[in-house]
Amino acid sequence: MVGDEEAITVVLNRLRRAHGQLAGVISMIEQGRDCKDVVTQLAAVSRALDRAGFKIVATGLRQCLTDGPGGEASTGEPMTEDELEKLFLALA
Repeated sequence: MVGDEEAITVVLNRLRRAHGQLAGVISMIEQGRDCKDVVTQLAAVSRALDRAGFKIVATGLRQCLTDGPGGEASTGEPMTEDELEKLFLALA
């Protein structure tokens, strides 16, 4: 992922939080917990994933997709503006 270490840390923390929340949702379902509680936690997981995705976009999605590690050009074709927009909207 492109971005400074602070941005990477934020994304990883959000993903770890979502991972823990998802484990909690699974446990809640296994325990037969109330539907309202399960849905509330599932919504929290979804928001955490969305925020991680948007943070990745905000820290340089274009560069991630057009450059390889260390800023080297990738071997594939760079994405078009339309492809970037479609990818961004996939997060919505």
